[in-house]
Parts: sequence; structure tokens; C-alpha cells
Amino acid sequence: MTCRATPVANVDWLARSRAAVWHPCTQMKVHETLPIVPIARGEGAWLVDFDGRRYLDAVSSWWVNLFGHANPRINAALRAQLDELEHVMLAGFTHRPVVELSERLAALAPPGLGHAFYGSDGASATEIALKMSFHAWANRGRPEKRGFVSLQGSYHGETLGALSVTDVPLFRDTYAPLLRRNATVPSPDARLARGGETARDVAERAAQALEAHLAAHHATTAALIVEPLVQGACGMAMHDPHYLVRARELCTRHGVHLIADEIMTGFGRTGTLFACEQAGIAPDFLLLSKGITGGYLPLACVLTTDDVYGAFWHDDAARGFLHSHSYTGNPLACRAALAVLDVFRDDDVVAANRAKAARFDAIAAPLRAHPRVRFLRRRGMIWAFDVGTARPDFARWCFERGLAHGVLLRPIGRTVYFMPPYVIDDGEFRHLCDAALAIVDAA
Repeated sequence: MTCRATPVANVDWLARSRAAVWHPCTQMKVHETLPIVPIARGEGAWLVDFDGRRYLDAVSSWWVNLFGHANPRINAALRAQLDELEHVMLAGFTHRPVVELSERLAALAPPGLGHAFYGSDGASATEIALKMSFHAWANRGRPEKRGFVSLQGSYHGETLGALSVTDVPLFRDTYAPLLRRNATVPSPDARLARGGETARDVAERAAQALEAHLAAHHATTAALIVEPLVQGACGMAMHDPHYLVRARELCTRHGVHLIADEIMTGFGRTGTLFACEQAGIAPDFLLLSKGITGGYLPLACVLTTDDVYGAFWHDDAARGFLHSHSYTGNPLACRAALAVLDVFRDDDVVAANRAKAARFDAIAAPLRAHPRVRFLRRRGMIWAFDVGTARPDFARWCFERGLAHGVLLRPIGRTVYFMPPYVIDDGEFRHLCDAALAIVDAA
């Protein structure tokens, strides 16, 4: 399609952004023809540009925004924190927001995860967990346990350690010479069902492959890392909770840590506060980021067990966990996270989302019936479908068409997904579905 004209009021911001800002996961040459969208402000589920054009944020600004842009309750919490303490290093010092957040997360998480270690983003949470798992085994006298296992199609971040357990070629292959080689096992993606198989059957088949791998390699394996229930970056691949039950059982049997990467799936996104709850399991590491601050500030948290924590308790400094960054446990970010937990508690958000998602399923029914739509699926507040189209540039084309319809979509290949802020209402979701229908019609 022809790009819409760039509004005059936005020209200066566009030119300055293109010249000075290197955008993430972006081929910058694309923006010779595809306009960068300059956003002036956010209001609830909407982003507003400098000319007042509104875009429904259907992807929660890369899956982080839970309760809308400029949320008054989170704003108020941050204003109050600004008057108390903006930052203090966490090494040898502490502060009220980080203590309260650690205690509340431990109380809400699956049992046994009583120790919180903080980072800045999802990739750093993955790095922390991988290093912590390996170092814990080494401190226990098992330094040979240094390998990791992840699922085919897995995504755990783009730093070197995280890329070593990521199986999305677009991100991994360019940097392959820099990466450690780790094992992958089949994904329990329900779309892989053979004739007559259920999603649970696919999960069991994948679990049997994991069982065979761990039986052969457990002596040199530190951990299995899994995105519970939904593998995001490979196209919102959803699987049955049975896989998590079996993964927990197999990791326990073979003495391998289980890392649950809930960076995207945590904080109510899959229909429970944490996705692991739907399988009734507790991992050895729970990775949290993205929605933890409601999309306000960078923060990541790794929750782990007494056993892992105890492996580092020693007089020798070299046996301590050797990882840090300057803004670990930043008070402002922790205060935003506490405000997010307050909203979950006070508004009974998980229950409200279940009722909302059921209504939204009815609104999405015309999409399900569309002849080009394949595998329309939902888990909690994530909807996804694959589009039958031969367009090689579908993702970029769909993004551009979405803007023309007043919605922010960011397809993964030929998979379109909705992951809106929880404040979205019925009318806004109908607008999103109508825009998606128009786009699929034109595909």
C-alpha cells in the first residue's frame, strides 16, 4: 500500500529520530519509505501522535503495559516515591520498596520461591538464571553440569547467554559464532497435532522426547528452560499444561533445574497470575519482567529456592553469586511494581480478565470463521491466529495497514496476535477485530 503522508507537525521528530535513534530489531533502511510513528502521549489502551491520531495499542507496547498508559494509580505511586528515594545501590544497602516487593512476589508465586534477585529486563533475567543454575551446581561439586536445554522455537532474550537458549533463527543465526551450543527438544505446540491428536497428546509426545534426552544427558545438564503455556516469538505457540507437569517430574527425577521463563506469560497474561499455576507446579527459577512494572520502568526479577540460595552461602566470596548491575532493585521500579500488585489485588484483575476474555471471544467469532484465518487460539488475554497468505512481506504490510485502521499490530511472520492492556473495553476490542478483519480481507 502507499504510505500515508507524514503530518507536517511530525516532520521534525521523524527526521531527528531517524538520524539519531537506532531502533531495536529494525532494519533502519526500511524507514526510508515506512514512516516512524512519533507518539506524543498515551491514554489508557491508546497511543496518540502529535496530530491527535489515535492507535489502539493491541500489543501492549511489546507486551509490557498491563493497566493502560498514564495509569493514575501507578503515576501517583511513582510521584510519592520520587519524594523519598530515587536510587541506592543494592550491594550492602536496602530499601523498603525492594523488601516489600520481594516478600509479596514470594507470597504470590508458586511455593518455595522465597529468594528474589533483580535485573533490568527479560534477557538479564535469563542470564541470571543460567549463571545461577550453573554456579549452584559447581558450588555443589558438580561443575560438569553446564549444559542447558530449551524448546524448539524458544525465545529467551538477545544477550549472548539468552541467545544460546533461543531457537528463533532471525535472532540467533547471525551471532551463532559467539554462542555456546545447547540442546533443543521438540516443542509441545498444539498446532503440531497429527491426525486425531489432542493438544495434550502433543504435549505428551514432546515430553517423551524430553525424557529420552534427559535420560541420556542429565549428568551434564544444568537446567531446562521453558516458556510456560505460550512460546511468544515463534508465533504464539500454545501448549497444554500437561507438558509442564511432565517437565517438572522429569527434571526432579534426573536432578536438573527447571527454569520457568514467565517474562511474557506472568502477571495474569495467560489467565492466572503465573502460567505455572495452571499445571500446579513450582519451578526452581521463575523469571519475571515485562508487565512487572505495568510498562513503566525496566525491572526483572528471578525468584528461586532455598536449595539454590543455600548453594552460595559460604565464607569464600568466589562462591557468592557474581552478577550485578548499577540499577539492581531500583526503588522507583520496585514502587511501580508494588502499585501493579495493588491493582491486581484491589480490582480482582485475574477474575475480571476471565469474564472479559469470554466476551471478547464472542466478538472475535467473525475472525474465527474467516477462510484465511488458521488456528485462532486464545490463552488468557492472548489471542493469535495464522493468516493464509502468500505475501512474503506480510508482517510489515499488516503493521502498516493496522496503523491506517488506527491499531498497533506487530505480526510475527504470518501470525497476528492481540495482547492488549487489560483496561481495553468491549468497544475497543470490537474496533481491533474489525480492523483485523479488514486486513485479512485485503491479504
